[in-house]
Amino acid sequence: MGVDYYNILKVNRNATNEDLRKAYRRLAMLWHPDKHRGDKQIAEARFKEISEAYDVLNDPQKRAIYDENGEEGLKGTAPSGSRRATSYSAASRGQNNFQFNARSAEDIFAEAFQNEIDSEYMPRSKPTRLQTEGTNSQGVNVGAASKAQKAPAIERKLLCSLEELYKGSTRKIKISRNVIISNGRSVPQSEVLVIDVKPGWKKGTKITFPRMGNEEANMIPADIVFEIDEKPHALYMRAGNDLVVHLKISLGEALGGTTVKLQTLDDRELTVQLANIVSPGYELLIAKEGMPIAREPGNKGNLRIKFDVIFPSSLTEEQRTGIKNILQC
Repeated sequence: MGVDYYNILKVNRNATNEDLRKAYRRLAMLWHPDKHRGDKQIAEARFKEISEAYDVLNDPQKRAIYDENGEEGLKGTAPSGSRRATSYSAASRGQNNFQFNARSAEDIFAEAFQNEIDSEYMPRSKPTRLQTEGTNSQGVNVGAASKAQKAPAIERKLLCSLEELYKGSTRKIKISRNVIISNGRSVPQSEVLVIDVKPGWKKGTKITFPRMGNEEANMIPADIVFEIDEKPHALYMRAGNDLVVHLKISLGEALGGTTVKLQTLDDRELTVQLANIVSPGYELLIAKEGMPIAREPGNKGNLRIKFDVIFPSSLTEEQRTGIKNILQC
């Protein structure tokens, strides 16, 4: 039989059109490429396979030929002289002169959800005919179709270290949600959501996983939204795209110069030579040693070093006299 469309949709051979619709909707929502940006190629192949299975089995004529002749008969690839090739040839010469044509997976998806899903879920990369023309592939106007209510978004904080926001990281978050299977029953299902934290992301950045909340009858599942939050760092504070660090130095270092070393967020050692006199409140700016700028790849903010000069709590008379003599102009 080649490809087993019934197995792809996880239904038996006696499945009704309603059974097929429920099975397809569940699997299409699960494998839509927009939900798998980290493994989009795999998701696209699976989504196309699911859509083709539904397109064949939901069409009485295609399904009858498939049940009798398998995929080879349906697509006209059965070996010459075989029972399947003979049956297909006879069927294809019938009154309707059937000819199989593979359709766009997105067109099939749009038709299956035309009463419930708006264009927000459709891929952003290229609009489908449903979006641009307002009709499905059978010419049915879906602009006035009723829409199911969408559940409120589920929002969660994603706590990231300053190192993660500097270098970037991949976070995998396991969730459990309820999905509706082909018989209409709700069952728990675990899934792993992958978030690629980009260098330079700021606190408040939001990452949305469309319709990954619980599935309920007559409801569009909620979006799951993660909002970036920032862990405090032991040395650095963030100010927009800049990094700020406070360093304490002695009065002697402030007047006589010194060298300070800093461990950067990407594990480099940064050496800073202080040649000028450092007065209280002095700030040294080092260009392009701040945070990466998310919208300007390769560019960074600045590092701002603020110095606190520690004055001695007491001096001997000899020390006081010596300092006066040295500082007299």
